[in-house]
Amino acid sequence: MNKLLFLLQKEFKQIFRNPTILRMIIIMPILQLILLPLAADYEVKNITVSIVDLDHSPYSNRLIHKIDASSYFKLVEYSPSYRKSLKTVGDGKTDLILTIPRGFEKTLIKENSAKLHLATDAVNGIRGGLGSAYLAQVVGDFNREIREEWLVLPRNSEIPQIEVTSANWYNPYSKYPLFMVPGILVVLVTMVGAFMTALNIVAEKEVGTIEQLNVTPLKKHEFILGKLIPFWVLGMVSITIGMVVAFVIFRILPVGSFLTIYAFSAVYLFGVLGIGLLISTFSDTQQQATLFAFFAMMVFILLGGLYTPIEGMPRWSQILTYFNPPSYLIKIVRAIYIKGSLFSDLKNDFYILIAFAIGFNGLAILNYRKRMA
Repeated sequence: MNKLLFLLQKEFKQIFRNPTILRMIIIMPILQLILLPLAADYEVKNITVSIVDLDHSPYSNRLIHKIDASSYFKLVEYSPSYRKSLKTVGDGKTDLILTIPRGFEKTLIKENSAKLHLATDAVNGIRGGLGSAYLAQVVGDFNREIREEWLVLPRNSEIPQIEVTSANWYNPYSKYPLFMVPGILVVLVTMVGAFMTALNIVAEKEVGTIEQLNVTPLKKHEFILGKLIPFWVLGMVSITIGMVVAFVIFRILPVGSFLTIYAFSAVYLFGVLGIGLLISTFSDTQQQATLFAFFAMMVFILLGGLYTPIEGMPRWSQILTYFNPPSYLIKIVRAIYIKGSLFSDLKNDFYILIAFAIGFNGLAILNYRKRMA
C-alpha cells in the first residue's frame, strides 16, 4: 500500500508540473462546452429560395408573400427562368427553387388542383431536406386557406376541422443545448480519460522510466492502479467542471440526481482509462498513441448517438453501438438531465459499463504482460 501511495504522489506531481495536461483537463472542457452546443443547432433557418413565377397572377403573388413572411426562408431572387435560377444553385446562393407554372391560377380554379415544381440543392442533404419539408408545409397552409375561401356552406353551418395538438415531453421548448450539452460532456470525459492515460504511459516508455518501474518491487496491479487513479480523479473533476459550465452558461441542471451521474461516470471512467491503457500497450511513441486514440475517438463520436440518433443508423451501425461505451453514457446522462431517470431505471446500463471496465482493463493487462514477457 505504501508503494502505491508513493507512486500516486509521484504521478500527481508529474501531472501538475505539466501545464499542457492541466489546460486540457480544465480549459478544454470549458471552451468546448460553451462553443459546441451553440454550433450544434439542428434547427435550420434562413433557407435561401429562388422563385420562378411564370404565372404572375394574384394567387401566385399571394403564395410568394406567404413564403416571404416565413421566418425560415429568405427570398434571394425572382427569376424569369428556371435555367437562370439553376445557376444560382450551382453558385451556392440558393437552396431551393420554386417554379410556379403558367396558368397556375387558372388551372387551380378550373380543375380544383394545380402543380408546383420544387428543386432542392441536395449537396447539403439536411438543409435541403428540411427546407423542402418546411416549404411543403407553407404550400399546404396556402392550399387550406384557398379551400376554406371557396367552401360555400349555409350561414349556420360550421366548417368541419380536425385539430391536432402536440406536446413535447421533457424538453417542451425543444432547446438544443439541453439535448447536446450532456452528450458533449460525455465525449469530453472520454477524451480526457483515453488520451491522457495513453500519453502518460507511453511518455514513460519514451524517456525510459518504465523500465526502471518494471524492476522495482511494485506489483503489476499497483503499477496499473497508480497510473489509472490520478486520471480517474481528474476525469471526475472534468465532469464537475462540465456540469458547472452547463449551469452557468446554459442554465441547465439535471432533473435527476447528481449522485447518479457521478456513480455512472465513475464506472465509465475506469472503462475509458482501460481503453487508454490498452492503446498504450500497442504504442511505442506518443505520436502513435495519439493516432490510435484519435481513431478510437472518431468511432466513439460517430457511433455514440451524439449527433445522429442510433435508431436512424443502418442496422450494421446499430450493432456496433452495442460495443461502444460512450453510446451508453450519452443515453444515461441525457436521461438523467432531461427526464430525471433514477438509478433503478438505468441499472442494466450500469452493469454493461462494469463489463466494459473489466473487459478493457483485462485486455490491457494481458497485452501488457505479453509485450513485457
